[in-house]
Amino acid sequence: MSDKPIMAKATAVWLCDNTTITFKQIADFCGLHPLEVQGIADGEGAVGVKGFGPIANNQLTQADLDAAQAQPPHTLKLQFTAAAGGAAQRLGPS
Repeated sequence: MSDKPIMAKATAVWLCDNTTITFKQIADFCGLHPLEVQGIADGEGAVGVKGFGPIANNQLTQADLDAAQAQPPHTLKLQFTAAAGGAAQRLGPS
């Protein structure tokens, strides 16, 4: 299983637009640098990228997101999805 959500930048865009969690929490969850997340929030980092909701796509639970918003040190945890298992092997040569 990957340690990053599917479409990490689009997920970061959604989290910036729809939550009050910190840039560091978003960066840690999406595998990005906090300054890159700040650029996304400023509208400079992911111009034209449509947000991809991690809750609707079973990558994150609402309870985990609520806990992160209530307590900034809380780390978001990527949900295991059986359909994503073995995705690295299906991608082809690297």
